[in-house]
Amino acid sequence: MSDRNRSFRLSRRQVMRGLLATSAFGLTGKLSTGCAQSPSNGGGAASGGAEEVVVGFIYVGPRDDFGYNQAHAEGAAAMVANVPGIRLIEEASVPETTAVAETMRSMIEIDGASVLFPTSFGYFDPHILTLATEFPEVQFFHAGGLYQEGVHPPNVGSYFGYIDEAQYVAGVVAGHMSPTGRLGFVAAKPIPQLLRNVNSFTLGARSVNPAATTQVIFTGDWSMPVKEAEATNSMADQGIEVITCHVDSPKVVIETAERRGLFTSGYHADQSPLAPQGYLTGAEWDWSSIYTALAQDIMAGKTLMDGGIPHILRGGLADNFCRLSPYGPAVSEEAKADADAAAAAIKSGELVIYEGPLMTNTGSEVLGANAQLKIDDVELEKMDYFVEGVIGSI
Repeated sequence: MSDRNRSFRLSRRQVMRGLLATSAFGLTGKLSTGCAQSPSNGGGAASGGAEEVVVGFIYVGPRDDFGYNQAHAEGAAAMVANVPGIRLIEEASVPETTAVAETMRSMIEIDGASVLFPTSFGYFDPHILTLATEFPEVQFFHAGGLYQEGVHPPNVGSYFGYIDEAQYVAGVVAGHMSPTGRLGFVAAKPIPQLLRNVNSFTLGARSVNPAATTQVIFTGDWSMPVKEAEATNSMADQGIEVITCHVDSPKVVIETAERRGLFTSGYHADQSPLAPQGYLTGAEWDWSSIYTALAQDIMAGKTLMDGGIPHILRGGLADNFCRLSPYGPAVSEEAKADADAAAAAIKSGELVIYEGPLMTNTGSEVLGANAQLKIDDVELEKMDYFVEGVIGSI
């Protein structure tokens, strides 16, 4: 959506909010007899027998970004295709500012949304938490934020996937395909989920090449195309051989690396069309399964507030929350075999990514010789360190 079109849409909604505020009595009768559902009645089948539930999705970037937002948008489309009775409304390129609060409010008050999926990390605090208090009968599902019982409103849920499992397997491939073991990671912000991806990718690479290292360059934000290109070119100039990333749209990183003749490992979605020669594999989200399951619960009348839907929902490779991109043509048979074995061991629980002895890249002990942190351990969601083998600082 262009800036011009997005500005028009927000202005329209602001005007309609004003009309609602100044003409509440006159509009109430019209809304109650029309198609729109008011927030107080839950918006549809989940609360009163109506056949439609209005679900709003909000994205921080374009829906076709070959990355984070595209993965969520594809999941939202699958939800609508798989679950009758869902009416989807979407807004893209909404920044992590009061703009998202305005969008959420408009979806509730104007569109009749009773369920919202504001998908970007920075939407959670304070914007989702504030609106959830104001609209206690609307359900807010957020990707990544960690729900705290007794602290956060009961109509807020947190869902995310252990995509660092897929990053570990992608690291195994990268470790095989890098002759010198020099890997690169273009990163946005040092939040725990990103640090887990860097560390798991590195640990996967070092499982097949103990001397492998991962150079990290932070860009400072989720979508910084110029800085992402500069970071990729800088890594290429330093002799790094495989590059991956955690930014909203990996498109610039993947295409720049392909032009420089480097191998790449993707993130969020399948970027193989962007790098037909150098794309090895990638860690992809499979939001379709998550969103379909949640929509089925919602249409069955289950809610966060009554405990029918859990406040914290997590899963990994075994739960179809994430997956690996198909192997590219350059990947060796040995790399495929080791990666397949690692994925199978992760799914079965045999392979624990974070086990001791494990040190940070500054020499501090994370885990002793016989200790481990399983993938669902909440301590991993508080990660604030790089493991040994990562070159960079937080």
